[in-house]
Amino acid sequence: MAEKDPITGAETTGHVWDDTLQEFNNPLPRWWLWAFYGTIIFALIYWTIYPSWPIGKSYLKGIGNTITYKTDAGEEVTTHWNTRALLQYEMQNGEAAVAQKAELKKIDAASYEEIAKDADMQAFVQSFGKGIFGDYCAACHRTGGVGVIGSYPNLTDDAWLWGGEATDIENTIKNGHIGNMPAHKGVLSETEITELGNYVLSLSKEPSDAALARKGKALFEGKGSCFACHTKKATGMKALGSANLTDQIWTIADVKGQKSAEAELTAVKSVISNGVKRQMPAWKSRLDETQIKVLVAYIRSLSSK
Repeated sequence: MAEKDPITGAETTGHVWDDTLQEFNNPLPRWWLWAFYGTIIFALIYWTIYPSWPIGKSYLKGIGNTITYKTDAGEEVTTHWNTRALLQYEMQNGEAAVAQKAELKKIDAASYEEIAKDADMQAFVQSFGKGIFGDYCAACHRTGGVGVIGSYPNLTDDAWLWGGEATDIENTIKNGHIGNMPAHKGVLSETEITELGNYVLSLSKEPSDAALARKGKALFEGKGSCFACHTKKATGMKALGSANLTDQIWTIADVKGQKSAEAELTAVKSVISNGVKRQMPAWKSRLDETQIKVLVAYIRSLSSK
């Protein structure tokens, strides 16, 4: 027979501490037990319907729920319900995705001039284009397109090595470019490189030695063969991506970042001596035509073009 507490009359387990401290045998409330059993039933149903427990090298994929979406290659895929497939589906069919497709269709049908004049399309370019730029371009050209002197061109200064028209920028993004300048340290002596460096500085009205600059001009148009790429006026050549040396914009030698005329000369001489080797990859295999168009419009908006 179960023992009872003499004061309350409640059933106890028979365990007693300190003569009077006893453990009551109070059952759990019935509603709590049914709720607990309910959670077990719910878990079993959930594990059956949705992906859950691992089994060997696979897992329970659930039943009765499928999602159909398109891969990046355009292939239609039907798979069991899972959050990754759901994200893919919503990115293609959600309300935001449908609105985005409508805007992309408008962009695709418009000219660059029309895009620049339309406030709604410009707002979309600033939003969607900024995202593309951040994903594919900012790693080199930095956020906002300011570039890195000596490595990656600044896209905000209107100094376009391969041309700044929309078609030029589009071609650059699609096909990429290889920008090489030969090293002259084996062709010209140290004195001649100093003379040529002074001439290059004088073209942008930077401090230079006038006498050495005159000798440098002769080298520029003669032995150094610099004119072949930069032209005799030193304004550069779009077909070769050679820099304009007269616009006071420095893409390789960090002249503006130097604190003395001597340091500026050293920076220019380093480029003449060692040359330049850099390459921009082609993106036509990773971005579609409309994405490239949005990206071109965004990049043009970064400069005063």
